[in-house]
Amino acid sequence: MVFTLSVNGDNLASTADPVTPLVDVLREEFHLTGAKPVCREGFCGACMVLVDGKPAPSCLMPVALAEDCEIRTVEGLAGGGALNPIQQALETCDAVQCGMCFPGMVVTLTHLLTTTPGATRDDIRAALTGNICRCTGYERIIDAAMLALAAT
Repeated sequence: MVFTLSVNGDNLASTADPVTPLVDVLREEFHLTGAKPVCREGFCGACMVLVDGKPAPSCLMPVALAEDCEIRTVEGLAGGGALNPIQQALETCDAVQCGMCFPGMVVTLTHLLTTTPGATRDDIRAALTGNICRCTGYERIIDAAMLALAAT
């Protein structure tokens, strides 16, 4: 069976088994390695992608369920070679550590910034509940999100 997936605006075909996690198809077939299969249980956030505009752990989504959805990965969030506002703010605030969780953080925070332009620090903390970072204390990440909000 062939699945046609809309990923970052491109229609891509996969012949994966229908129950293959979307994260595996993105990484192994489409070579989009931003989403990281860390916990494979949906609680760490490292594999977060936007599915029809909402953050979703791609380790829990079978590829068959992604066929009629618009998928955006971290690779599809920046335009024209420029960083998007949250990516730029994370760099400016020196919030990036090892990089394992950051693609998921960028996806989650990009969604928050586009849907909640008046987000507070508490809103940011709540949005990041599904994203675990083992390297930082989160404060620089929250500072970066506030900086990105101020810039928009």
